[in-house]
Amino acid sequence: MPLLLLDLDNTLLDRAGSFRAWGERFLSAIGAPGTDIDWLLSIDADGLTDRWDVADAIRDRYDLRIPSIDLVDELRDGVVANTRLDPLVACALRIADDAGWVPVVVTNGSVQQEDAKIRGTGLDRYVADWVISEEAGVSKPNPRIFALAAQRARMSLRGAWVVGDGPEADIGGAAAVGLPSVWLHRGRRWSDARFAPTRTVDSLIAAVSVVLGG
Repeated sequence: MPLLLLDLDNTLLDRAGSFRAWGERFLSAIGAPGTDIDWLLSIDADGLTDRWDVADAIRDRYDLRIPSIDLVDELRDGVVANTRLDPLVACALRIADDAGWVPVVVTNGSVQQEDAKIRGTGLDRYVADWVISEEAGVSKPNPRIFALAAQRARMSLRGAWVVGDGPEADIGGAAAVGLPSVWLHRGRRWSDARFAPTRTVDSLIAAVSVVLGG
């Protein structure tokens, strides 16, 4: 029974879509042009920008008097409120489980993700366990977080695959620990010459198909 090590945001859950939905509503609420969503998406950088920095950029651009801490809470809660588990993702995880694979989430970020995203969406019913970097004290691409995931599942990393959308965190992490990987390209081209994914696909269903096919 090999491990299937899975990223969370934009792999198992559509964080980009959730952020866009929140952003469009927020911009409308403050009377900003709808076209500003492109600016907001660029500032967010697919979730890689710290929420406090995003909040400060929004306050400065629109001259808002909202305290940064309130805007950070609004951003976090708004994105979570728009986050849903895609039935196709649930189906893919069930297929992997039925085929003898053990799905474990490995994600960077705060421990709030456990209640807000993993349990809140029902994802916890489809995975064996999860490791969150803030709790673990180590982040992807450090190989230790993948070793910790295996330890949590009481399994070996031998035969495991890593699936994710992050070039550095997921695919770089897989390369660092010597595991094959599947990259969810999300319309992007691979550009890192230091390492490369074993396979590139456009969805979790396709990623699971690749893994099951060996």
